[in-house]
Amino acid sequence: MYLIIAYDVNVERVNRVKKFLRKYLHWVQNSVFEGEATQATLEEIKMGLKDIIDENEDMVVIYRFRSAEVFKKEVLGIQKGYCEEVI
Repeated sequence: MYLIIAYDVNVERVNRVKKFLRKYLHWVQNSVFEGEATQATLEEIKMGLKDIIDENEDMVVIYRFRSAEVFKKEVLGIQKGYCEEVI
């Protein structure tokens, strides 16, 4: 499946969330990641994020698609992040 994850978290947790998501997905821009994932990887991501965020204060939105081919992506302005190999 293809994921797009956007988050709005307290500044104290922003870098932890960003560092965590870099393990699995490509950074697109501030607070947005995307990339391919398996169901097991998605569950790992959700569990990891729940450990980092404060569910009473922060918000994470996960958009799931069957594959990258089922949606169109259009970037206006300067593209900040590029899809590169996930380390």
